[in-house]
Amino acid sequence: MVQFEELKLAVEELKPEIDDLADALGLKACESEIEQLEYKAAEPGFWDDTENSQKILQRTGFLKNKVESYNQLVSDYEDTLALIELGDEEEDESILEEAQADYEKVKSNLESQRLSTLLTGEYDKNNAILTFHAGSGGTEAQDWAEMLYRMYGRWAERHNFKVKTIDYLDGDTAGLKSAVILVEGENAYGYLKSEAGVHRLVRISPFDSSGRRQTSFASLEVMPEIEKNTNITIPAEDIKMDVYRSSGAGGQKVNKTSSAVRLTHIPTGIVVASQIERNQFQNREIAMQMLISKLVEIKEKEHLEKIEDIKGVQKEISWGSQIRSYVFMPYTLAKDHRTKFESANIQAVMDGEIDGFINAYLKAESQGSLEEGE
Repeated sequence: MVQFEELKLAVEELKPEIDDLADALGLKACESEIEQLEYKAAEPGFWDDTENSQKILQRTGFLKNKVESYNQLVSDYEDTLALIELGDEEEDESILEEAQADYEKVKSNLESQRLSTLLTGEYDKNNAILTFHAGSGGTEAQDWAEMLYRMYGRWAERHNFKVKTIDYLDGDTAGLKSAVILVEGENAYGYLKSEAGVHRLVRISPFDSSGRRQTSFASLEVMPEIEKNTNITIPAEDIKMDVYRSSGAGGQKVNKTSSAVRLTHIPTGIVVASQIERNQFQNREIAMQMLISKLVEIKEKEHLEKIEDIKGVQKEISWGSQIRSYVFMPYTLAKDHRTKFESANIQAVMDGEIDGFINAYLKAESQGSLEEGE
């Protein structure tokens, strides 16, 4: 049947790209490294250094997932061809729709894995620190900030990343005023860096008894977690430390103790906070690491030779320069203003299905075709 023959040709056109992907992913090197890491894990005394052993296991898991994902792609490709041949042989049109869906799945998976090879930035492989801020607008904006907080948490779960809430400030009535989470996993920053900016919501407000349409804003800051580096030191006189009581929603997100720590970097005005741990010392250590991460990120972005050259914090993005809009009424649409990628399934997006936006950004970035936000 003509439809099956055309679909078979389309599937077979993917084969050269799939073969090239194996080299781009460096699968042979991955398999060799897995073997070396597993040898280390089997050595006596492996668990004597817990921090190092955890890193080795995490790296092993990442490499295995990369190899398994590619092998699954090859398997899906072969299964799709077999299904097409079966449908053509039996002239069964009912199989055509399933085969078409399988083809789209293979094509999408191939694109995602190919885009992952573009994550070659210095910090792309690192964990990501996400900071949420509600815009002006009170409860409505604070509720929107919490919706984004949930969306990125769900995205992380879909990718088997670990999420830790480092800081959380409740909203006045609902939602949150600000929050900080750590997303742990290989390439977390490489993927999530595209999400930094202002996010705009249009909906009928559940907090407005008149049922009027409201526009709200929330900003997201994304920075890489910089590994502990003894070469980076910040003079004690440059840091102001405040201790306060933790405040998490219903006590479910953070520990409600009096050991939360807020650090202010006096030369730049940067403020970081941690309330995830139960003692002041641990929270200060986490906050300090966040401060170093932020300073290193600014240093790299501004192409400075040393941290001391930072003169001030970069200005906040204005509410008029949002990177993405999420419309719930009068229609449903999530649209990225830089790449023009959009999805009408707003509920799926809010449940963490944002890979389309991330992949579109990576692709546009590699082609130098990104546009400014609106």
